[in-house]
Amino acid sequence: MGADSGPGAPPTVPWRKVLYERQPFPDNYVDRRFLEELRRNIRVRQYRYWAVVREAGLVAQQLSCVAVFLTLWFYMERGDLGPSTLLWASLGFALLGYGLYEVLGGGSRERTRLADLQSAAVFLAFTFGFSPVLKTLTESVSTDTVYAMSAMMLLAHLVSFPYTQPSPPGSLSLNAALFGSVCLASRLPGALHTFAMLSCALLVFALWPCLLHRLRDRAEWSFPCAAALVCVAGVRGLASFWPEGALLLFLALLVLTLACPLLLVHLQRHKDNIHGPWDEAEIREDLSRFLS
Repeated sequence: MGADSGPGAPPTVPWRKVLYERQPFPDNYVDRRFLEELRRNIRVRQYRYWAVVREAGLVAQQLSCVAVFLTLWFYMERGDLGPSTLLWASLGFALLGYGLYEVLGGGSRERTRLADLQSAAVFLAFTFGFSPVLKTLTESVSTDTVYAMSAMMLLAHLVSFPYTQPSPPGSLSLNAALFGSVCLASRLPGALHTFAMLSCALLVFALWPCLLHRLRDRAEWSFPCAAALVCVAGVRGLASFWPEGALLLFLALLVLTLACPLLLVHLQRHKDNIHGPWDEAEIREDLSRFLS
């Protein structure tokens, strides 16, 4: 860039920051006032450590939800958990969660209870009716391939999950989780096992995030407790049949909830964003009259 004392700049002619006007200066010429408009970190958000830890708990508990689901599937596949037991337990948790969701709603509803009951009845009827088909869906596929597909779909569920707004769950995240659940459920002994596993998947991957989001909005004190309980359940569930996996999950939860927020807060002090007259122009106009 040029300067006030640069060659070819007559000192008697003042330089003006205008575009469509011919001036006796080079195209890249600026005066000494150019850097006076320099501003640093004007829109940088300062994070608090424990606030970041609280938000990271949502990521940790979602990872633990996958661990809980895999634990239930393993015990059903091994025969230690019957489908009727899982169905009754899922029904009890669903009713308890629905009641808690209603209490925290404070009377504000977008759907009637009859509509909720109809949706649940339609899902259960279709799932029960198609359970024999879903049971034989992957008979021609090798078990290793089914497990690999399930792992990829559950990983896609974790990556695409809308952590900032988990209610309702994103379509990509929910579909990936249900597809992985169908793959795993097709390897269970009977059609009733498949129906119980898919009902549990809907409870874990679709209904639980909605309740957790309501807890975070309406009862902030209960959100860390609920997330911690899910994390403990995930670690204990894996530890019952895969101690090494439980140790890996425990370390991953520690890194997600404690180390990553600490690293984020630490790196904030090194952030250096500069803003000035060289930035792109921003058109700021009140368009509310067009958005009614």
